[in-house]
Order: sequence, then structure tokens, then C-alpha cells
Amino acid sequence: MPLIPEEPQIHESVPGPRATPAAGRTAPTPRPVPGPGPRPAPPRGAPASSARPGKPGPAAPPRGPVAAPPAQRTGSPQPAAIPENAAGAQLQLIPAPADGAIDAADEAVDLLLDSGRAPSEILVLTTGELHPWAAHELSFGEASYWAQHDAVDDVFYADAAAQRATGRPVVVVAVNGGTDEVTAHALPSAMARAGTLLVVCGDPQRINSVLGANA
Repeated sequence: MPLIPEEPQIHESVPGPRATPAAGRTAPTPRPVPGPGPRPAPPRGAPASSARPGKPGPAAPPRGPVAAPPAQRTGSPQPAAIPENAAGAQLQLIPAPADGAIDAADEAVDLLLDSGRAPSEILVLTTGELHPWAAHELSFGEASYWAQHDAVDDVFYADAAAQRATGRPVVVVAVNGGTDEVTAHALPSAMARAGTLLVVCGDPQRINSVLGANA
């Protein structure tokens, strides 16, 4: 299918009530992060999902459409290089420069959660540097990091090449770097992992160029 840039409409494609944490489950205690930290732990009695890991740094601005530069349509053909999986996952492209792809992915996650998706339904992958949350958690060891993946109770962030990261209903890919070969492999792999929706955040021209060369 063509990769045609569009304005984020995530909330329209992922209806449904937001899942609530299982009764009796205790929210994990966030580990301190050097420098600006992740969102603070919720007050006692708050739902566990409020402790969702997020990007370190200042609080995000009011949620809304992802602030990404508009796609530049040049008239070049749009290759259909990402095959749909057996479930027919939808594909959405959010234009963003490489150095803004992670921010765009974080905004996409916020929109998905606001639209009713449960944190456990979302997997975020990066083609370049790791998401800050993943880098922080890996500093405590791979065993602890992958234990959070296997628990499947929150948003999980991983490298796009990490074969151990299993599929989820929604997969968000930040094309934030990496070689063309990495990107060309990461996108079809992400589609295969996405149950219902694949959101790709990156430079549309580069993505189409890479996929076209490997079609």
C-alpha cells in the first residue's frame, strides 16, 4: 500500500474504552533517572496506568495533533513496500524529521491512550538511538528490562531490531536514524508485529525512498 503522509487521526482508528488496570495490581515504582526524570509516581490510590513510562524531560504541552512538518509531495511514486499482515493492520504515516521522530512517537502514544487504548496494547520501536525510557531501564540490566516486556502491563519501548519484542495490537515506529538497510527491514517487521494499527513517524521521502529501493 502507498505510504501517503496524513494528519494524525489515531483516535478515529482505535475506538474502545480505555482498559483499566487489573484489580489488586500494584503500580511499579519508577526508578530515578539522572537529570530530568520520567513522570512522577501517582499518589497513593491512583490507577496503576497513571504511572505509564514516558519520555524524560519537561511535561509535554497540551495534547493535540502531532506537530510535524507537512509532507512535501513531489509527484514521485509511492511504493507499496510494506505488506499487510494477516489481520490487515492499518498503516498511518506521521511526517517528522529524524531528530523529532521520538517526540512524534510519544505524542502518538498519548493520542492512542486518550482514544481508549490500554498501555499494554502499545509497542514503540526506534530505528536509531533507543528511546530514553528503554536506555534508562536497560541500565539496570537486560533481565529487569525484558521482565517488563514479558509482563505486558504497560507501554514497552525497544530497538526495532530486537527480535524478542513480540507483537501488540498497536506498534509505533520512530524512524529516528539508522542505516537505510535497518529502516528497510524494520518497517515490514513492525507491520508483521502490529495487530490492528502501525504508526510510522519519520521523513516520508526517506521512508519511501528506502522502501522503493528494496521493493
